[in-house]
Amino acid sequence: MLSARSLFREIVDHDGSFQLFCSIAASGETQGGWENARIAALVPDGMRDLAPKITRHGADEDKHGRIFNALLRKRGLPPVPVPPETDYTMLLERRGIGLAHEKLRREEPLTERDVVVYLAHSRVTEQRAADQMDMLVRHFGGDPELGKAIRMISHDEDNHLAYCHEELLRLARAGHGPAIHRLLRESALAEIGIHRDVSLAVMRHMGRILRWPAPKAAALAAGIRGLYAHERFSGWHRMVSLRTPQRRDALGGAPVTAPEFA
Repeated sequence: MLSARSLFREIVDHDGSFQLFCSIAASGETQGGWENARIAALVPDGMRDLAPKITRHGADEDKHGRIFNALLRKRGLPPVPVPPETDYTMLLERRGIGLAHEKLRREEPLTERDVVVYLAHSRVTEQRAADQMDMLVRHFGGDPELGKAIRMISHDEDNHLAYCHEELLRLARAGHGPAIHRLLRESALAEIGIHRDVSLAVMRHMGRILRWPAPKAAALAAGIRGLYAHERFSGWHRMVSLRTPQRRDALGGAPVTAPEFA
């Protein structure tokens, strides 16, 4: 019987699939670290109070990239190139979700609307990251090889999500409510399609490495498409709601380092 636990266990236990998994994860986190660092540097003068939190967000993402690379080193494995069809961040950018890298490479200050776009995009993608890490903690939080890393990353992702909720609510009260609502909906509907496509691509690569039989590969693909259908029909609503988080000022302090992994 297929389950999230048995599937991930199979991926982790094989060097080739573990190598691809960690390489994809490290690349995405490192890209996120760069994006947040650039956004922090370009925040408009009227929103400079956000810069330390955005910097902290980027530092956490960089840390996660180092953690995944350190997990590879512990196995004696080098990172491998990330197949373009599995590059979640790049595919989101191509759909016009979030701030374009071309804009972030310039030395021109961002606008207030740009910051709203960034936070709305982050609220959606951080929901995905927090949900995925929560699932991994449930199944592998006690794993001797992965548990500590997974728990640390999951804690950070929960902080990132809380920060997005808090800042978007503050901006909504300041008059950005209609724009935030529209951007959240656009981001969520685009993200669930990209998540489906990336998940299918990753499973194809894993199936090739692990030599899955056709019925197993077909069942996994059907499961991914079924999740997309649910999210497209109604599940996306939970990705656009805003609520006051239990964790207040979640990115207001100093970042937690990971010397045991970095």
